[in-house]
Amino acid sequence: MTQIALTHDVALRPEKRPRRLRAERLEDIAALREAQALRYRVFSREFDARLQGAEFGLDMDDYDPHCAHIGVRDLDSGDLVATTRLLDHHAAASLGRFYSEEEFSLHGLAHLQGPVLEIGRTCVEPDYRNGATIAVLWGELADALNRGGYRYLMGCASIPMRDGGIQAQAIMQRLRERHLCTEHLRAEPRNPLPALHLPDNLSAELPPLLKAYMRLGAKICGEPCWDPDFQVADVFILLKRDELCPRYARHFKAAV
Repeated sequence: MTQIALTHDVALRPEKRPRRLRAERLEDIAALREAQALRYRVFSREFDARLQGAEFGLDMDDYDPHCAHIGVRDLDSGDLVATTRLLDHHAAASLGRFYSEEEFSLHGLAHLQGPVLEIGRTCVEPDYRNGATIAVLWGELADALNRGGYRYLMGCASIPMRDGGIQAQAIMQRLRERHLCTEHLRAEPRNPLPALHLPDNLSAELPPLLKAYMRLGAKICGEPCWDPDFQVADVFILLKRDELCPRYARHFKAAV
């Protein structure tokens, strides 16, 4: 299902013309290279990440060939402005693991009742980080979930660690209170964050992607993992389809 949306983020655009955005399945090698180049630009610029394929201006790894890739394109510029990749349980079985299992021991994963889809490597160009762009991407994700009949969506969301972990610890205080659930699955980090004692009333803004997952109704399944290659704390999230926030359920109506 192809989705086109007009966005009115005129505060970011001096020409004050609405953007025309289209969701796409990135199915050929040229489209995959666009996604890998976008990932490289975002991750190297914002996290100074150590990336496989950096010498080619790409972020690429052994999981890419086994994943489905989706994105959002600006129809006026022709640029790919958002992307994510999807790894289902069949592909993970052939690989021997989900990507998340490199960072977490996922206790209970084998006992989840229903097929699982993992989302990862999500990134959006800075000028396009608004609700409209995410909605277009989420719409294409919903179509993928509907086609596969997946009951669970899981993956990681990142929190920058350049401040030594203050933001990550403050965000985790908030997430533990409102969004922690280990009923279905418990994620044990292979490289836990170092202990850092902060005041209980310290607050921090959630990164946009993590905030979007929480709005969908996702839960965190344990403590974060320190990823030194990306200089981030990764939080494992799990979304159960029948616990999807009603505000977004219309996107997923075919499988709820």
